Amino acid sequence: MATTSIVPALAQANTDITVVLSEELDLVEPCMATRSNIGRVIMQNISETLTELDVRGDKGLTGRLAESWEDLGDGTWQFKLRQNVKFSDGSDFDANDVKHSFGRVFSDQITCESKRYFADTQLTLDVVDPHTINIKAEPAQPILPLLMSLVTIVPSETPVEFVREPIGTGPYAMTDWTAGQQIVLERRDDYWGELPAVTKATYVFRSEPAVRAAMVETGEADIAPQITELEATNPETDFTYPNSETVYLRIDQTVEPMGDIRVRKALNAAIDREAFIGTVLAEGTELATAMTPPTTLGWNPDLKPHAFDPEQAKAWLAEAEADGVNVKAPVEVIARTENFPHVAEVGEALVQMLNDVGFNASLRMVEVAEHEQYYSKPYPEGRPAQLVVAQHDNSRGDPVFSMYFKYHSQGTQSGVNDPKADELIEAATAATGEERAARWSELFAYVHDEIVADALLFHMVGHSRVGERLDFKPTIATNQQLQLSEIGFK
Repeated sequence: MATTSIVPALAQANTDITVVLSEELDLVEPCMATRSNIGRVIMQNISETLTELDVRGDKGLTGRLAESWEDLGDGTWQFKLRQNVKFSDGSDFDANDVKHSFGRVFSDQITCESKRYFADTQLTLDVVDPHTINIKAEPAQPILPLLMSLVTIVPSETPVEFVREPIGTGPYAMTDWTAGQQIVLERRDDYWGELPAVTKATYVFRSEPAVRAAMVETGEADIAPQITELEATNPETDFTYPNSETVYLRIDQTVEPMGDIRVRKALNAAIDREAFIGTVLAEGTELATAMTPPTTLGWNPDLKPHAFDPEQAKAWLAEAEADGVNVKAPVEVIARTENFPHVAEVGEALVQMLNDVGFNASLRMVEVAEHEQYYSKPYPEGRPAQLVVAQHDNSRGDPVFSMYFKYHSQGTQSGVNDPKADELIEAATAATGEERAARWSELFAYVHDEIVADALLFHMVGHSRVGERLDFKPTIATNQQLQLSEIGFK
C-alpha cells in the first residue's frame, strides 16, 4: 500500500468503527466514485472533489479543494485552489493534478462513471499558476461549478487505468483491501482540514439485510447504511429517509419488439406499481414519473404514472402483432443482485406481470460487474430484447446529471434515439434560470408521455441502522456516500 501518516493504533480503541455494506466493491477506483457502492467508501473519504453540494443541509454548493470560483464569460470559469494540501502519498496538490484528473476521466483509455454526467460537454483546462486553473466548457455550461462536485482529484502521476491503491487528498487512506472480506481506511494526521472523530473504518460485506441489522444490534458493526423496512423496528437506532434513488426498467428500443410505441405502452400498462408498495417495497415509496426525484429543478407535477390496465396492454400488443411486430420475441429482465432490498422479488413480480398480458419474459439476476455490461454502452452484440432493472441516484438538484446519459441518442445508458429528445436535452442543458426549469419540465413530459422511453417505477426510501454509540443521522446523501467526517461519538 501507499505510505501515509496514520494516527497511532493505541489511540483508536474507542473511535474505530465497522460499516457493514450490502455488496462488495468490484473497484476502488476514484473516477468511479459517483457509483453509489464505490462512493460510500471513496467519495470525500479517500478522494475529494473541487466543489461539494451540501445535500444534508442548506449550505448549497461549497468549496472543497477549490476555495472560490469565478465566471470569466465565454464558457470559462476560473477556480482558485486550496493551498498546503497533500495527497496521502506525501506529494503536494496543485493545478496540474486537477488537469490530469479531468484528462484521465475523459480519456478513451478508461471508462469512468463520472464522465457520463458531462453529456457532450468538452472541457479545456489551462493551468494559470500552481493554485489557479481555468476550465472552459464547450458548449458553455452554466452549472459548471456544480459539475465539479463529480470528479475526484488524483495525483498527476496516476496512470490512465483503474487503480487498486487509490491516492487522494481526503482525511483517510486505504490501508487494506482484501477482496471479498474487508476494506480498511485509517485517518491521516496530515490531512489539510479538521481531523474527523473516526480514526479507522473497517468495511465488511453481508448480502442479507437481517444479518447486517443484527450485526449493529449486537455491536459487531456500527452502521448498516442499507437495511429493509422489516428490520427497521427500533426507533433508537433505525432511520427511514427519501434516498433520491429512482427505480426503472430501461427499455432498449433498438431490439424487437421494443421499438414499437404500442409495445412500450403495453409494458407500462402491464405493471401494477401500487401492488409493490407496502409489500416488497417500503411504505413511503412513491410512484415515479421522472428519472429524478420531486426535489429536482423543473419537476413536472402534471405527469401521472402510467395506469395499470392489463386489458389495454393486451389490446396494444394485439394491435402491434397484427401489424407484423413480433410481440412474442424473448424479453430478458436483467436485475442486479443486492441493488436494493427485495430486488429479486421485484424482478420476479415484474416478469409475471409482463407474461400475464402476453409478453415472453424471463428474469436473470447478475452481479454488479456483469450488470454494467448490459446497463452501459456498448451493449452486447446479438442481444435479445432486454429490460434492465436499474436504480438511478440524483440528489444534486438538477436533471443535467441524469437526462443526457439516460435519454440522449449518444448517452452511455440510453435506449432512446429520438432527435426531438436530443434537442430538448441540449436546450435545457444550456439554459439558465426559469427557462432552464421550463425546458427540463417539457423534456420530462416528452419522455414520459410522448415517446414512453422506459418504465419508470418508484422513488425509493432508504433504511439505515446506526449503533447507539454514534452521533450520526442518515439523510438523502447516505445513499451515495458515507462521509466518515460527519460521524461523531456520543
